[in-house]
Amino acid sequence: MNMIEKLKQVEERYNFINDRLCSPEIAADASLSTPLLKELKTLTPVVEKYREYVKNDAAVREAKEILDSTAEDKDFKELVREEYDEGREKSERLLEELKLLLLPRDENDDRNVIIEIRSSAGGEESALFAGVLFRMYSMYAQTKGWRPEILYANETTLGGYKEISFMISGEGAYSRFKFESGVHRVQRIPVTESNGKIQTSTVTVAVLPEAQEVDVEINPADLQIDTFRSSGAGGQHINKTESAIRITHIPTGIVVECQDERSQYKNKDKAMKILRSRVLELEREKHEKEIAGERRSQVGTGDRSERIRTYNYPQSRVTDHRIGLTLYKLEAILNGALDELIDALITADTAEKLKNNTES
Repeated sequence: MNMIEKLKQVEERYNFINDRLCSPEIAADASLSTPLLKELKTLTPVVEKYREYVKNDAAVREAKEILDSTAEDKDFKELVREEYDEGREKSERLLEELKLLLLPRDENDDRNVIIEIRSSAGGEESALFAGVLFRMYSMYAQTKGWRPEILYANETTLGGYKEISFMISGEGAYSRFKFESGVHRVQRIPVTESNGKIQTSTVTVAVLPEAQEVDVEINPADLQIDTFRSSGAGGQHINKTESAIRITHIPTGIVVECQDERSQYKNKDKAMKILRSRVLELEREKHEKEIAGERRSQVGTGDRSERIRTYNYPQSRVTDHRIGLTLYKLEAILNGALDELIDALITADTAEKLKNNTES
């Protein structure tokens, strides 16, 4: 099937959904109309661009007929020639834009995102850098009008984090953060050192789309739920009630803790959000292994053992190793100016998908 035939099918589906939404039984039932509205939203930009292409293509063909005619005078044909050339250029541009719009879309792109940062090699210095990354992501989220919320934090005495999980709520949040999974390396003179030597430390980042209850079926009988007293950095007790929650998902062995709220109910709710997202991610990883023989994206979104980026303080340098991009804007990036990095990653991923589509 060529692209134009596929676009005609997309338009037919668009028209069908519009007709369905106009029927009283669909309009009155949110469970039926909501998924249709969601699909319509995805199809609309494709159909609008396709209709623009069809209209322009008709004008180009009309101009071609005039140019091929012997009845028109020379001066008029010169004017039509300009319109014909401009129309052909526009058609080519619209076709390229349609290629992009037809690329397989990540169904999780519009979701909220859960980010988990864990200190790795480097002890306290690694924990401190985990805090730097949390601040960086939070500041970036705020520039987009999104809301960061801590779900779980294991803080160290110096203000770093052995582990921190947080959710960023906002439409499209996952689409902007999904390439952050992996090992982040920092090179700097630690605040805990007095000899002035540069140390290399690492932090791991996992990025999960927020899972809804309908996405993952979790049997309550498969959960072991324990309560304990919340404790902060250094082990001191934050309160004397057993409000902290530990949930173990027995079939997968996934363990989630939450202790940031004084309410046991709120901690359980946050822990379940993390658990559902981790189970969904586990299912995604299993599916990817099943299709491992197929081509994978150049950029990738999930290998947590892969070193993806280095933050070098002495040179004010940030290097993303997957796409070979180096920016000498360390301070700005750590203050949340991530768009240039993220846009470059999305562009590289899109280019690879276009290449794979062309070759297949």
